[in-house]
Amino acid sequence: MKRDFISILDWTSEEIRHNLDYALELKRQTKQFSCPKLLSGKSYGMFFHKPSLRTRMSFEIGIAQLGGTAVNLTEHDFKIGERESVSDVARVMSRYVDGILIRTFSHQSVMELAKHAAVPVINMLTDFNHPCQVMSDMLTVKEKLGRIDDIRIAFVGDSNNVANSWLNMAARIPLDLRIATAPDTVPDENLVAKIRKAKISTIKVTHSAEEALKDVEIVYTDVWASMGEKNKIAEREKILKDFQINSRLLKYARHDAMVFHCLPAERGKEITNEVIESTQSVVFDQAENRLHAQKAILVQLDKWHRII
Repeated sequence: MKRDFISILDWTSEEIRHNLDYALELKRQTKQFSCPKLLSGKSYGMFFHKPSLRTRMSFEIGIAQLGGTAVNLTEHDFKIGERESVSDVARVMSRYVDGILIRTFSHQSVMELAKHAAVPVINMLTDFNHPCQVMSDMLTVKEKLGRIDDIRIAFVGDSNNVANSWLNMAARIPLDLRIATAPDTVPDENLVAKIRKAKISTIKVTHSAEEALKDVEIVYTDVWASMGEKNKIAEREKILKDFQINSRLLKYARHDAMVFHCLPAERGKEITNEVIESTQSVVFDQAENRLHAQKAILVQLDKWHRII
């Protein structure tokens, strides 16, 4: 049975919880140099239409650790939907590989790719969603706090694809999620309404970073202008300057609050160097957990695909 991972909402709460537990087990096995070769003989096609460090390294190494092979294609090879239609690419790739992974701009293109592919498709990032990042974040939360339910988290800054995926997670796992941003960078109101309608989590959108951080366990930020939006950086710096994660703002959170950033960071803009290098920062634990969370996703999709 073909399943995909285009959005957090593609999986149930139970499936997410099980997958995070399995990711922890895979991490333990990997640390003991005994990662199981569960993808032995499997091949994966990976499309990169955006620059990548963590995503490419973590997926390519993860596939190798599981015994599989990855073939990488960039926009220099061809742009999906331009040289060939998305549907043709999906059908051709399905004859070659056991899974298709894509990091691109258009979320609609990824959904169309999944529609026509006969093999599982994983969204490595689009302008709308970044589900693998948030699964890795939840793995880090589980490691650090011992739980994933009812965590108090403030996402501060631009309401981007990572914020959208946190909103989706809030429809599956109960969270106290606060999004602090400027009036011009609020998340999509239809998405917020949809998540609130699920009545799983408490969602608050505020224009006060201080209010959002009050008593939170996790402070999360990301760059103020994502890839493809760098022409907006001067504007974003002006309207989001009060949302920088710095030592002053961090005092509003719990004294032991953890600081998350999905990287790459623009140090001195959305977060200060002092904070990202502090003992409260877990950003490099997050980066490491991309490897293990994504291995669990790959293995789960492969298991489902083999069910007749």
